[in-house]
Amino acid sequence: MAVFSGDWALAFGILGNIISFMFYLSPLPTFYQIHKKKSSEGFQSVPYVVALFSSMSWMYYAFLKSDNTTLLITINSVGCFIETAYICFYLFYAPKKIQTIKLIVLLLVCGFGLVVLANQLVVKASKRAQVVGWICLVFSLCVFVAPLGIVRQVIRTKSVEYMPFLLSFFLTISAVMWFFYGLLLKDYNIAIPNVLGFILGVLQMVLYVKYKNAGSTAMNDEQKLHEIPKKIIILEEQKIPELTEQIIDIVKISALLNSEKTPVVSHPISDGIEEAHEHQNFPKEIEV
Repeated sequence: MAVFSGDWALAFGILGNIISFMFYLSPLPTFYQIHKKKSSEGFQSVPYVVALFSSMSWMYYAFLKSDNTTLLITINSVGCFIETAYICFYLFYAPKKIQTIKLIVLLLVCGFGLVVLANQLVVKASKRAQVVGWICLVFSLCVFVAPLGIVRQVIRTKSVEYMPFLLSFFLTISAVMWFFYGLLLKDYNIAIPNVLGFILGVLQMVLYVKYKNAGSTAMNDEQKLHEIPKKIIILEEQKIPELTEQIIDIVKISALLNSEKTPVVSHPISDGIEEAHEHQNFPKEIEV
């Protein structure tokens, strides 16, 4: 039975490595957008810094435990490399680098350094793997909780621009693989956080399906609003020649009507006066 569970654990571990590798690559479209916009504004560095800390912690845990940890070492060494590349890329395009640098110093340098130093100096050798395992459990939960800020932004803006579907999909499948891997090895430090990872991954996919068309509808409405003034201008431009032609036609008609009229002579006024003089009976002069 132990051999059977070990074989299944190996199978789930290999699948977990493959899917986790795809999970690490899933933010590539996001960084393509950052490169295209030449700015990381609107995107957060917290998930990548926390993921790097988690990968470093799991590698430390794997070295301390030493048995059945090869698959943990392989995937988390790849994770450390990829997450470091993401953070460097993010910093290159970040308009405000100070916040990310502070987070790196606080979490990776001070935090991880303090964990290793305290564990080596304070904790007994037989308990070190257990202590680090609990720390890994907590920060694995933080890795899964970190995207909640993006989830809140999706709900607020009704746009999935900053939440790629592939990231949520591979997060869900990876959580399933590593849950069964930890469960079959009876390593609950690995199994427990992946329950939350599965729940949050499903939540993100549901939100993506719900709001994926909302952003395109809003964009279409905005495009229509921008097109309305253009249509008005085009209509006005079309009306101007028509109005000009109408004015020209009116001028032609009035000119034609004026040309057909009989010219008015000013003689009747004087003729009337003369006739009045002729018919008027003036008194004759009386001869004395």
